[in-house]
Formats: sequence, structure tokens, C-alpha cells
Amino acid sequence: MEERQQKLLKEIVESYIKTVKPVGSKSLCEKLKCSSATIRNEMATLEEMGLLEKNHISSGRIPSEKGYRYYVENLMKPKELTGEDVLKLQTIFSNRDLQLSDAINQCVEIISEITNYTSIVLGKKSHQNTLQQVSIIPLKEDKIVALVCTDQGMVQNRQFTLPAHVRMEEIVKTSEIINKMLIGTPIDEVSTRLEYDIKPIISKRIEQYESVYHIFMEAFQNFATNMQENIHFSGKHKLIEKPEYDNVEEIRKITSKFEDEDLIKKIEEKKGSKGINIYIGEENEFDPNVTVIKTTYHYHGEEGTIAIIGPKRMEYDRVVGLLSYINENLNDEK
Repeated sequence: MEERQQKLLKEIVESYIKTVKPVGSKSLCEKLKCSSATIRNEMATLEEMGLLEKNHISSGRIPSEKGYRYYVENLMKPKELTGEDVLKLQTIFSNRDLQLSDAINQCVEIISEITNYTSIVLGKKSHQNTLQQVSIIPLKEDKIVALVCTDQGMVQNRQFTLPAHVRMEEIVKTSEIINKMLIGTPIDEVSTRLEYDIKPIISKRIEQYESVYHIFMEAFQNFATNMQENIHFSGKHKLIEKPEYDNVEEIRKITSKFEDEDLIKKIEEKKGSKGINIYIGEENEFDPNVTVIKTTYHYHGEEGTIAIIGPKRMEYDRVVGLLSYINENLNDEK
């Protein structure tokens, strides 16, 4: 593409991102120091190349998906974060009182606030989490809370009603055996070891060992399942406030997609290169009318994906700059 055509495409993309209005030749003459006829000819060429589209209700042009893709790969420069934005994120990163998963969720909320788009974290706790302790907390005569902690500071609890024939002492004794034998076991291996290492031992020491075994097995399986996936949205309403969603049917469609967990997971499953990945319109499996920009994190035993969902006329330079900063500061795997 010639330099003038590149400048023209860049101006049209960035103008449309800001104004949501088709761009005509007159508004570009002064910026590009060309006649209106020259601009129209170049616009027609870009349209033939599939980089621009003509809007039916005016003579102006808007970027096509191919045009956005060319802009992202060849013309855009990521925008640096403002000092205020950096401070907001660093305040979260440096807060030692927050569990890591809570810090990441708060980070996603700040991203949504900064960009004014919908943001989402699809988190996984990696195999690096190992069992640190199992605690049994009696509540009433027949109720307990099983508290499971990992070395990475993950804590989950599950309440159980004890069967009439199971004594509290048996539950406590079993938790002591588990703590003695399974501390340091990767959390996704605990259930297997519970069956093959712990069950044979408690079968000789605990009268109602089958019932006790099933209580702990359920607690660990519940913990492992909850650790595998954590979906947290922020700013769902921000997307439907955009001019692209000016009718009830479009709002209904995108809202229903936000509630579809399997569809959300496809954002994470979509393969891409390391770093920042951009999926424009038909390139993403979430919705053909949006752009999804995502990065992955792997930090202190937790891993997952942070994604920003916005209209195709997204402020790509700002979003990419922001996610690049996140990628640099929320990864201990370089």
C-alpha cells in the first residue's frame, strides 16, 4: 500500500473509532493536504482492496474488518498508560492483603473502568498449588465446615451435615491423618491419594470409614473443580451502551451471550501467540459484531486469560497498551 493510502486508512479508522460516523472526503483534505477528488479516488482504491466499506446512508466510508486488521498490524502504535492508570493498577498489584484471585478480579474491574469496555477474567489455578492444610470446624452437633488451604493462599470451605452414625471424633482423626500424609501434594492429585493412600488406613482405624471418606472426597473434588475455572465479568453494561447496540434485539442477543458459559470459555480456548491477541469480528467465536483482545497471565501459581470485549471500532491502541502493561506485570513466566 502506498504511504498516502496508509495515512488515509489510519485517519478513517481513528476518526470512525472516535465519532462512529462515516468519513467523507472533505474532512480529510486539510489533514492529508490533497484535493477532494484525490481523496475520493484513494478511498475507492481502498474500498476495492476490501479495507473500506461504503455506508448506505451517506457517501462516507467506514473501515471493514480487513481494514481494522491492516490498521492493527501495520499502522497502530500501542498507547502508553497515563500515570493515573498505572497508579490504579500498581495499587492492586502491591496490596499484600488481597488474595491473588481477588487482586486479579479487581484488576479486571479497573481495566473496564479505564477502557469503558466489558472485561473478563477466565482464571485457572495451576498444578503448582499444593495442599497446605485441612481443618475441620464444628458448627452444631451434626454440622461441620471443612476448610481446605493451599500453599499459594487459596482457601475454600464446604459445609456438611454429618450422617447420624458418624462421630465428630472420626472426622477430626481423619483430617489429622490427611494433614500428616498429604501436605505438599499437588491439589489435583489429592483425590487420587485420598482413595489409594488414605482410605486403606482409615478403614482400619475409623468405624464408619466409608461415610467419612466420602465427606473428604466431596470436599476435595469440590475444591479442585472450583479452582479449575473462575469467570469474572466487569462492565457488562458498558458494551450495550455503545451506539452499535441501539435496538432491543441486538441488546438481547449480546446479553444472552454473556450468560452462556460455554461460549465465554471459547474466548480462552481460542489459540493465539504469546502476548496480546486480537480477534476482530468474524475472527472470534463470541460474536461477529465485536472485537475481543486478550492476554494470558501466569503468576504465583495462578494462570488464566484476561480479555476485553468491545465494538469493532475499539480503541485498539489504548487497549493493547493496557494489556501489554498487564502482561508485563502479571507474569512470572517470561
